[in-house]
Amino acid sequence: MQATRPVNAMTVDVEDWFQVSALTPWVRREDWETLPRRVGANTHRVLDLFAGAGVRATFFTLGWVAERHPELVRRIVAEGHELASHGWQHVRVIHQSPEEFRADVIRTKALLEDLGGVPVRGYRAASYSIGARNLWALEILAETGHVYSSSIFPGSHDLYGMPGAPRFRFRPDNAPALLEVPITTVELGTRRLPAAGGGFFRLFPYALSRALLRRVNREDRESGLFYFHPWEIDPAQPRPAGVSGRARFRHYLNLGRTESRLRRLLADFSWDRMDRVFLEPESVA
Repeated sequence: MQATRPVNAMTVDVEDWFQVSALTPWVRREDWETLPRRVGANTHRVLDLFAGAGVRATFFTLGWVAERHPELVRRIVAEGHELASHGWQHVRVIHQSPEEFRADVIRTKALLEDLGGVPVRGYRAASYSIGARNLWALEILAETGHVYSSSIFPGSHDLYGMPGAPRFRFRPDNAPALLEVPITTVELGTRRLPAAGGGFFRLFPYALSRALLRRVNREDRESGLFYFHPWEIDPAQPRPAGVSGRARFRHYLNLGRTESRLRRLLADFSWDRMDRVFLEPESVA
């Protein structure tokens, strides 16, 4: 008898084009209110895409976005998706003190729960900025009522990463009440290759992205975790002057191909919300 294939978790980091870490040196935070917001229309497109595919996902939403687009929060919840926290203003945790982090996650959780009318159990750090040097953040997440986090990249990257972290879900020693679900990777020799989406989904040929996730499902027999951002289906977004070639490559590469690749991905695998895949395994049997 053929084993049931694992159900993977589909996630969206709800943030606007000007809030990403790659553009931080060229887009001042104090100028955000003057820039054209595209997150509303783009997130509605994502919701339409999921509705057409019959997929439910987890939306890690910035408090800054939710405050300005409460209609997005209400639609996310109304259509059966999970509402989760991405922090207030996309500040990397490595740039926050414990006191600042605590205030940030409490404020975001309260607003999202007020707007959505549902408990917010999950959190994802901006740019996967929880690692070996700031694991205290996981303790604070547990203390503030979060049940799980998806904030660690268990490999090496120039902006983030914790190479010694487990590849799959685990309960941290310092916060056993919290479940951490790292970004999905594939082991190739001594290296871990990202297999979770984001910029690598735009960089890799689709066939490679599909093969990596299939390997996790078939050989590791684990559920994978995929993420992307609403701005990644928006090739017409603004392009600030002076952005370095490296940052421009990271942010704008293959934006025009992402939506068609997503449609294929939704059809090629089974998908559900983070909470159902990782907190309630009986629901994906």
